[in-house]
Amino acid sequence: MLEDFFQIIINLKNVQRKGWKNKLDLKNSESVADHSYSMTLMALILSEIQGMDTKKIVKMSLLHDLVESVVGDFTPDEITKSKKQDIENNAMKKILAELPNNLTEEYQQIWNEFQMHQSEESVFVHEMDKLEMAFQAKTYLNKGFPKEKIQSFIDTANKEIQNKQLQKIMSNLFQ
Repeated sequence: MLEDFFQIIINLKNVQRKGWKNKLDLKNSESVADHSYSMTLMALILSEIQGMDTKKIVKMSLLHDLVESVVGDFTPDEITKSKKQDIENNAMKKILAELPNNLTEEYQQIWNEFQMHQSEESVFVHEMDKLEMAFQAKTYLNKGFPKEKIQSFIDTANKEIQNKQLQKIMSNLFQ
């Protein structure tokens, strides 16, 4: 039922990004909805500039953390990558079952492509996820949080971002 699907979307506003919450000892960190919205707008602009399949990238960006509405936000030290993927894949199947069949099939394909991390678009979306995280790190630095508590987020973004334009943005962000 669409209403159930929409409630899952709305619930993303209540799911805090656990990495920030834990590292910075925050009562209220950014929500998954905050992150997804910022990341999707950034991906929209940068994919257009780079002449990529923006429509697919926007859909993938919007779907990439939807499962966290149901399963929560896991940090890498809490769970193995394969266990996380299994939990999230099962949750996504249940979430998408609330949609009409044609959308279920399309969005499941996009989700699977994102999880495979092999297509140009999925690699880009994964890197956009890290770029948005870097911008959030900069925001917390500007609010006075100690760099040593934030550096691991910056290091992860630097390590995982391979796209030249995104690397340049990262470089400019932390000059």
